[in-house]
Amino acid sequence: MTAEKTPVFLLTGFLGSGKTTLLNKALKDPTLANTAVVVNELGEIGLDNVMIAQATDNVVLLDAGCLCCANTGALHETLADLDGRRARGEIPRFERVIIETSGAADPAPLLNVLLGHPLVTAAYGFEATVCTVDAQHFLASRGEYPELDKQAALAERLYITKRDLADPSPVLALLREHNPEAEVLDTPAALFSTWAKERKYKVSLNTKGKIGRREHFSGIRAHAFRPPPPITWAGWSAWSRLAREEFGARLIRVKGLLQIEDTIAFVQGVQGVFHPPQRFREWPDADHGNRLVCISRDVTEEDIAITLPALNTPAGTQAHYSMQELRERYARR
Repeated sequence: MTAEKTPVFLLTGFLGSGKTTLLNKALKDPTLANTAVVVNELGEIGLDNVMIAQATDNVVLLDAGCLCCANTGALHETLADLDGRRARGEIPRFERVIIETSGAADPAPLLNVLLGHPLVTAAYGFEATVCTVDAQHFLASRGEYPELDKQAALAERLYITKRDLADPSPVLALLREHNPEAEVLDTPAALFSTWAKERKYKVSLNTKGKIGRREHFSGIRAHAFRPPPPITWAGWSAWSRLAREEFGARLIRVKGLLQIEDTIAFVQGVQGVFHPPQRFREWPDADHGNRLVCISRDVTEEDIAITLPALNTPAGTQAHYSMQELRERYARR
């Protein structure tokens, strides 16, 4: 993300998990002044306990030095309109955007818009998905509402709510297995802060495994790999195409740091949609090895491991692998 781009956060979490309450607490912190909040349902624009100073069309100015608007059309159009109105001086300047989703919404399509739509990426840089997790009801509700697992699986930052009503320890333990890459934070304002590059692009492999004891509820698992060099751009193209065709939306989230030819690249995908890698001249952290984390539903670790040789496709070539071909190659190893 370049310095000129406004960081944008996606706030998700199930119905009643405390998204708006969290947002109210966060906006009272002086460090989050000059924040734009986008809500995707008009009925939620009240933002409990936040005083409204004045209103213009679908934009309200809040007493915290923030502004809030309802997403009355497509998300990319709303964000482009906000940026245009800011540039023309029609609304106060804002330094970050928080998008609060509906509690029942699948955040993946919105995340793909934030990562890949040109009307968004021209002015905004995606920072993180934040998910609220209800300590009182999360464990009991997962079987009936599989959306809970998916919302948590997509998040970079997690916040456990209602800790005064239930012991958060079992939920925390499950989240550590469910999404080992996510950071669990206790300070509302920290959830919406912009992190240094080495922290933002961290991809660690210290945990690998299953979602928990009751796997039949969702089938979501986190798998971590260290793909061997050399990885080529032809290989990344071949692998991402194969993963999209073979796994599709079952590949919920992909994040990785890879040395692709002479470039260090941060790669990511959501539900089979892969976005342009972010390129660095050097590794953003102390670990100078390739790593790829795949969070998937009903996809085994072996299924993904079978596809990884596609990353080593010789540079300058085009390859279209089949799973049968790679499975036979894997079996001969």
